[in-house]
Amino acid sequence: MEKQTMANREINMHEEMRRAFALLSGKWKLEIMWLLNQRIYRFGELRKAIPGITQHMLTAQLRELEADGLVSRTVFAEVPLRVEYEITEKARGLGPTMEALTAWWTKYGRSVPAKPGARGRKPKGS
Repeated sequence: MEKQTMANREINMHEEMRRAFALLSGKWKLEIMWLLNQRIYRFGELRKAIPGITQHMLTAQLRELEADGLVSRTVFAEVPLRVEYEITEKARGLGPTMEALTAWWTKYGRSVPAKPGARGRKPKGS
């Protein structure tokens, strides 16, 4: 594995990348981040935009992303209560990665076999 030395401290890049992957691992996190990279969403909008995700799972994934400093949650003292989610400046640093993945998919996506069945629960009305 590649190791780098910074100020007399050896860094194992494999371990560091494992930590980075862990931030975005999870069934829905990348999809949530991709959507929030586009614009600010309310909870219900996110749920509708991600077919098959449950309310419980969306809540759990958003909480983890917020705890890791990748998503911010703003609560507006209104009736009814309004909550908005957006990516943080730290998460905006992933923008080039998202753009690279989009470019890769545009070029190679048609060559990837479609998998049968959607993930998670079926949306209502299906």
